[in-house]
Amino acid sequence: MKKVVIAGSAKLQKEINKWLKIFESKNYEILDYPRKIEQEKFIELYPSIHKTFFERITKTDMLFIMNEDKNGKYGYIGAEAFAELTFGLAQKLVYNKEIELVILKMPSQDVQCYEEVDLWLKLGWIKLYEEEK
Repeated sequence: MKKVVIAGSAKLQKEINKWLKIFESKNYEILDYPRKIEQEKFIELYPSIHKTFFERITKTDMLFIMNEDKNGKYGYIGAEAFAELTFGLAQKLVYNKEIELVILKMPSQDVQCYEEVDLWLKLGWIKLYEEEK
């Protein structure tokens, strides 16, 4: 069974639930995905959750960047999701980890990491999501 980690904005719970169902229907084992953390417990819980998320990236077959539209930006990728994508790429390039790095869609040019994503796509290090038919 193929393993997947879904990365993206935890504020997009509706979209996260949609992607959980999609990957479950394709018989993926979902190792992790963004979850909301209660604001009053954020500082206490975040370090452990963050560390566990990165550990799961080292164990997955696919890192899926769920870059849905957000804040008026097409294909939004925030700093955290970009860090997770970069960590996955480092696993691939430095440690020869066989990991698929997939982003949902090409971000718009006003997304801060647009140039890096564009370059990494051209180099074949990451790929755009293609719906299986």
